Amino acid sequence: MRNPTSLYIVGLTGGVASGKSTVAELFAELGVPVLDADVAAREVVEPGTAGLARLVDTFGATIIDKHGRLDRRSLRNVVFQDQTARQQLEAILHPLIRQRLLDQLDQIQAAYVILVVPLLVESDFSKLVDRILVIDVPVETQRSRLMQRDACDRTQADAIIASQTERQRRLDAANDVLENSAGPNELKPKVEALHRHYLSLAAERNPG
Repeated sequence: MRNPTSLYIVGLTGGVASGKSTVAELFAELGVPVLDADVAAREVVEPGTAGLARLVDTFGATIIDKHGRLDRRSLRNVVFQDQTARQQLEAILHPLIRQRLLDQLDQIQAAYVILVVPLLVESDFSKLVDRILVIDVPVETQRSRLMQRDACDRTQADAIIASQTERQRRLDAANDVLENSAGPNELKPKVEALHRHYLSLAAERNPG
């Protein structure tokens, strides 16, 4: 199902430690609404939600901590090396996250919106957006940032990077690529240029 709203939706994605949050913040500073699929994913499994109840029915009560909240580490342990369990998890969460995002999109009045989805290219969320913006950095930069950010060693960093979509696959899916190996001073004018471009594209689709 393609974007069912009148909003022009730009999907923002990129590998781990590529700078997705930094770029999203720069768009927000320009007045662009920013929605984050990771935030929606946390909201749909809050205590008392149907999403959390379905996870417990599927994976058992061991995924709940003593405060009645989802224990994400326990859930990861369950699905990490089990392809069937991972597919079950996605089948439960993705429709809930999608609906949550659509509900939020319905409340927005703007020329366009940024939708941050880390796994955009490899998921059905790509069908929700009008355009894909990939934040790209060389693997060497990605590795060093990840080691610094998460205090992990090179082997651990490489394993995390390898678990994600191949860089080339993201680039092949991109309408726009923002190279982010330099500092914030170089990044801001790039975001401002993209902002002008997206305003123009949104105006073309929704004239008047």
